[in-house]
Amino acid sequence: MSAVLWPVTVRIAAALDTASGTSEHEAAMRLMKVTEEAGEASAAYIGMTGQNPRKGTTHTPADVADELCDVIIAAAVALHSFTTAPAAVLDAKLHAVARRLTSPSEIPLPQGEQ
Repeated sequence: MSAVLWPVTVRIAAALDTASGTSEHEAAMRLMKVTEEAGEASAAYIGMTGQNPRKGTTHTPADVADELCDVIIAAAVALHSFTTAPAAVLDAKLHAVARRLTSPSEIPLPQGEQ
């Protein structure tokens, strides 16, 4: 994961907290933003493949990648609304998923556990 992901999302979440508060409604809005961004990634993929004959090919793989980055950022920002340790929660989840897919010897240990 990018070394700047968490420091930057802390700043974004703090700015959103200042502008919009930290209510349950605001947490829901941040969660819905993830879905909005995922829809934009899907739309970019449709545009990349030309699946809409009326529009043709309108996007590139770079456009899809850009939209996927927006999904990741929105999810990281939203995660701040549901835990005080978003980096640790993601790290634990990432390793849990990896354990389901690979043998234990193939999974890199987090720094400090080697």
